Amino acid sequence: MVETSSLTPRFTPSDPEVLNDPYPVYARLRAAGALCRGRPGEWVVPRYADVYALLRDPRLGVEFSEEHQRLGVGDGPAHEFRRRILLTLDPPAHTRLRHVMARAFSAAAVGALQARITSLVDDSMRQPLASGRFDAVEALAFPVAVTVLSELLGVPVEDRHEIRPRALALGTAFLAFVPNEDRPTANAAVVWFRDYMERLIERRRREPGPDLISAMVTDPDVADIGVETLIDNAFFLCFSGFETTVNLISSGCALLAAHQDELARLRANPSLVLTAVDEFLRFDAPIQSTGRIVKEPLEIDGRLLRRGRLVTLLLGSANHDERQFDDPGRLDITRSPNQHVSFGAGIHHCLGAALSRVEGVAVFSRLLQICDRFDADGSPRRTRTALFRGYAHVPIAVSPSRAMADETVTAP
Repeated sequence: MVETSSLTPRFTPSDPEVLNDPYPVYARLRAAGALCRGRPGEWVVPRYADVYALLRDPRLGVEFSEEHQRLGVGDGPAHEFRRRILLTLDPPAHTRLRHVMARAFSAAAVGALQARITSLVDDSMRQPLASGRFDAVEALAFPVAVTVLSELLGVPVEDRHEIRPRALALGTAFLAFVPNEDRPTANAAVVWFRDYMERLIERRRREPGPDLISAMVTDPDVADIGVETLIDNAFFLCFSGFETTVNLISSGCALLAAHQDELARLRANPSLVLTAVDEFLRFDAPIQSTGRIVKEPLEIDGRLLRRGRLVTLLLGSANHDERQFDDPGRLDITRSPNQHVSFGAGIHHCLGAALSRVEGVAVFSRLLQICDRFDADGSPRRTRTALFRGYAHVPIAVSPSRAMADETVTAP
């Protein structure tokens, strides 16, 4: 909700209007000015130019005070987890840790996934194509994301059914303010992941394989990081890759089903799939905002942001800024250039951005090949958090393409 006053408007992320559809609220914030108020001591930034610049500005950091962290999540394992992960570290600790994780997340490892993801889509869609309908979240987005990430990390097949519910629970720990009733769930998820990853890391030390965990634990620079930090960042990597990809796939399915004209354009020119994926990311960013702390005073639009103030950068609003994007409320799979900020920018640019794009391109390329009909089969249902923009259910009606039918007939 936007409250106007003689000061600046106030943004309340928990307001039902924001949870249902934040984009009209964002538009009013952008029209009102470059800054608006949030919680006490917090500034909220809605415009693209300012968001993009501040994502790269070294006068802002992500290492929040102990008091701020405890206010957001309380004491306990979730608090300790948030203090050690890449997302909340500034240089030099951030530089050293990201260097190790980026080497593990190599372009070669990510780029080799195309064929495997295609196979996973085929497996996930076999029953839906026979029945004529499916839930894009449950039947496609979750199984593909969990399997890809588990294989990248080296999680054994028999353990993967345990990853998904814990990853969903872990999402609560990333909220700026975790409600008191949700804190036990977040803490329990952290304890489970920490115990599991500790055992997995020890196993990979003894028996390294072609996976990210093995690459991390055998990296010569890992001794500078510390075991606890390595463990926490291993399961942070697990969650971050999972959450973003699930929301990208489910949102992309919902958008194509609701915009049959854009689906037809994509069918006519499948080479547009990468620009389509980036447009899905811009149009409905999986992560709607990111927080920073002012380390050195700076001025925006004539207002001084003092040291210690919290700054929330509205990524979802920046992606719909009329000053940057032509007709931003229209889905356009040919949009180019498309410099959205859904993956952030600067030194904290999302480490899994390449993975998400590869998964998105592989999934939607294969759906185009195997599905003839691809229509909404009822109203999709949103998850209701201000930070993560995604779906709980996306019902889709489908029918197999002639190419898929021919593959089925000729398969041995």
